[in-house]
Amino acid sequence: MHKDELLELHAKMVSIMEHFDDMDSVDNSIFEPYQGLDVTPDDVHKSKSEHKHAVFVLGNALANVMSEDEFSDAGRIGKRMQELADDAESKL
Repeated sequence: MHKDELLELHAKMVSIMEHFDDMDSVDNSIFEPYQGLDVTPDDVHKSKSEHKHAVFVLGNALANVMSEDEFSDAGRIGKRMQELADDAESKL
């Protein structure tokens, strides 16, 4: 995936996060690991690896918001996103 495509994906995922963030039924603290990264889609000067890591961390949070438990489809996706985030972080 090219960096511009990754930035576009990152932006779309942030839009989804903002949708969930506006919902009263969602615990907003689930997005704190992503927000703590300080990497947004607007940070074009950040490396592709940093954006890749941010996308996986955000993907994990989004999957966890949508999951019923760790064995649901979204729960399994969240677990895989966490594995990918950990791998991407080790390459920063």
